[in-house]
Amino acid sequence: MTYKRTGWFVTIDGPSGVGKSTTVKALHDHLTAQGRPARQTVEPTTSDLGQFIRSHADQIHGLALACLVAANRYEHIESEIQPALQTGELIISDRYLPSTLVLQRLDGVPLEFLLDINRHVLLPDLAVILTAEPGLITERIATRGVTHRFHLDPSAPGREVELYADAASQLMRQGVQVLFLETNNATPSDLARRIADAIPALPIASVTPPTHPTPQGT
Repeated sequence: MTYKRTGWFVTIDGPSGVGKSTTVKALHDHLTAQGRPARQTVEPTTSDLGQFIRSHADQIHGLALACLVAANRYEHIESEIQPALQTGELIISDRYLPSTLVLQRLDGVPLEFLLDINRHVLLPDLAVILTAEPGLITERIATRGVTHRFHLDPSAPGREVELYADAASQLMRQGVQVLFLETNNATPSDLARRIADAIPALPIASVTPPTHPTPQGT
């Protein structure tokens, strides 16, 4: 579906342990300091469905989980992303489609199925993919502690790095601008500056409360 949009949509994805959440916060702070207001969001979302996915992701696997994640993404688009873009806002999502193209494939779901159920999602204007050496990712996960079942597989960091490179290629084939950043020796502030440089200056967004998105075509 195609919608009228005047804002800018940025997504930040990458393997566990590369610093996605800290980079999103650093980017938000950096843009705010520049007088460029931005809205942060996350997937799974904070809706009832998103909360259900977060609390049951270790029990629900494969196709079922992939469908729940896609449903939450469509809900996310309709309730938050598209209304923000219609009012000219800059919105930054901590995880989006690239994470599905990696994590659900680690869970045994075919790529073709994932592309099909996400066929109508809103594509970002800029997809940022953070990456790092698999050994460093393993060290960070060990320090932080296991937070989901994928961390139990010692081969997962290397597979994630490879699959995120493939996800980036998939997005570029669909015309999405992709920014691939290594985090091995970069601070969140360094990454935030590089991402901000890739985001065009936008006019100050309208303060009018967003309305429910209306499809303009298919």
